[in-house]
Amino acid sequence: MEYTFLDFLTLIGSVGLFLYGMKVMSEGLQKVAGDRLRNILAVMTKNRFSGMLTGVLITALIQSSSASTVMVVSFVNAGLMTLAQSMAVIMGANVGTTLTAWVIALFGFKVNISLFALPLIGFATPLLFSKRSKRKSWGEFLIGFSFLFMGLDFLNHSVPDLKSNPEIFSFLTSYTQMGFLSILIFVLIGAVLTMVVQASSATFAISLIMCSKGWISFDIAAALVLGSNIGTTITPILAAFGGNVAAKRAAMGHFLFNFFGTVWTLVFYFPFVSLIVWMCTRMVGDPNALMNFVVKTDAVNPTLVNQLNNGTLNTSDPSMEAISKQFASMQFSVSFGLSLFHTVFNIINLSIMIWFTNLYVKIVTRLIRVKSKEDEEFQLKFIAGGMLAASELNLTQAQKEIAVYAERTLRMFGMVRALLYEKENSEAYSRLYSRIEKYEQISDRMEIEIATYLNRVVDGRLSYEGKLRVSSMLIMVTEIESIGDSCYNQARTLVRKQDAGVQFSEEITTNIDNMFHLVDEALEGMLVILNHPEHVPEAEMIKSYNKEREINNYRNQLRAANVENINLKKYEYQAGIYYMDMIAEAEKLGDYVINVIDAVKEYHRKSK
Repeated sequence: MEYTFLDFLTLIGSVGLFLYGMKVMSEGLQKVAGDRLRNILAVMTKNRFSGMLTGVLITALIQSSSASTVMVVSFVNAGLMTLAQSMAVIMGANVGTTLTAWVIALFGFKVNISLFALPLIGFATPLLFSKRSKRKSWGEFLIGFSFLFMGLDFLNHSVPDLKSNPEIFSFLTSYTQMGFLSILIFVLIGAVLTMVVQASSATFAISLIMCSKGWISFDIAAALVLGSNIGTTITPILAAFGGNVAAKRAAMGHFLFNFFGTVWTLVFYFPFVSLIVWMCTRMVGDPNALMNFVVKTDAVNPTLVNQLNNGTLNTSDPSMEAISKQFASMQFSVSFGLSLFHTVFNIINLSIMIWFTNLYVKIVTRLIRVKSKEDEEFQLKFIAGGMLAASELNLTQAQKEIAVYAERTLRMFGMVRALLYEKENSEAYSRLYSRIEKYEQISDRMEIEIATYLNRVVDGRLSYEGKLRVSSMLIMVTEIESIGDSCYNQARTLVRKQDAGVQFSEEITTNIDNMFHLVDEALEGMLVILNHPEHVPEAEMIKSYNKEREINNYRNQLRAANVENINLKKYEYQAGIYYMDMIAEAEKLGDYVINVIDAVKEYHRKSK
């Protein structure tokens, strides 16, 4: 039988269906428990042990160590947890991901879930049309679960039959009889394969199928699984490329944790595999028995092995039925053994490495150094384009970035206040104005990048509440950019006044400063609300609206007094023009602040 290009495409399609099922299932669970996961991360990462348990729990929930690790890297990027806390969560994630292996191993051979996949999809499909977002998310989870096992079943039948394709078998066996070098080669193959498909679960599934058919021995399959632990680090590394230094350090810490864990396992590889074989034999059966059975049977009756692997054996004969049951039992021992290897390796690795968390932090801090602050000034601090593996959870990063955006506009407003008192026509005056111009450019860039990021998140799978949050955030971003524009307009007014040779009287300067003080208080109140958007104290809301009324009343008072002061010739008409431009722009700035707060309030009103 010749292995054709169509067979190869079928294999790729099977892997694709498996990965797509894993993705849909993971995203469905994330949407069901998105807010809970954010709260868990916020509360349960106070020390390395609670962080470790958090990593185990979250990865077990969302069924993807890559997704949970990317999420952790994103949260470090967002300042939601320290580097040390992230290391503990990442270590726990490696144990949590073993649940996926157990699901595949236990259900993949004991129960043929592919038979129930279509009925399960039939049950889940009506849920997709439910008006309640949580039911839709459960429907997505069930469909993803079905696709995962359909993909696994297709994969089982589309992996090339090595017995019928001796050239492939010859190529494979030439690398399986080289002792410890074979182990190293297959660890590398496992790492590369996982990097390509970006899912260690797919590598585990392929290793399981090849070993359960007797094509590779148990120790070689274990080497593939071991290599996948290194390959799975590529996803968070890619995600961290666009992040800040803390995110890059977290991703590097994940790589080092898995790399050093693989190294110590390789040092004790054969004794460790012997331990797993002994444990598995005591529990369910010898995982090496299948390979021994295949070698002996193949020498006598190779057709029987092919029929057992293809599921075409005629079981009407009692002796053949007994052989089929024996073969299925040995397959289960193999799947159980590989899952046990994966789990024990990660638990031992975690038990050792958790004590070296601070050492890992020191190592990655030395490896990835902070560039100059000026270089980081132009980058988003908390979000990056690569971090979109968990759309529902990316909203927290965006919210943190919006708060930083507002903080920068407050800093910009402080520069405008300083410019009011700076000596005109001096070098310091020009330097300060240039700095305000630079901040205005940064403000424009931040608006575009945050809005683009939010639009990309919307393209992902979001719950109804998540879409409300995005809508609210887009309004906030637009209004904060208007605050930056307003600050720049005030600075330009002061420069025009300087160029015109107009001088402000002490009374005008004092009045502008008083208005600036009110606006500064309004901006400070807005920052408090943006830093706690989900639990905004009612008192802060009321305080902000009162401050807005105070700004409006003061603007009206100054505008009325200005006409009278010009008539009394207390200052020149042209000075009064620039003076009122400053006051009017300050009042507009107060309006933008209230618009931001209204956006937060609107989100809470709609999400109830």
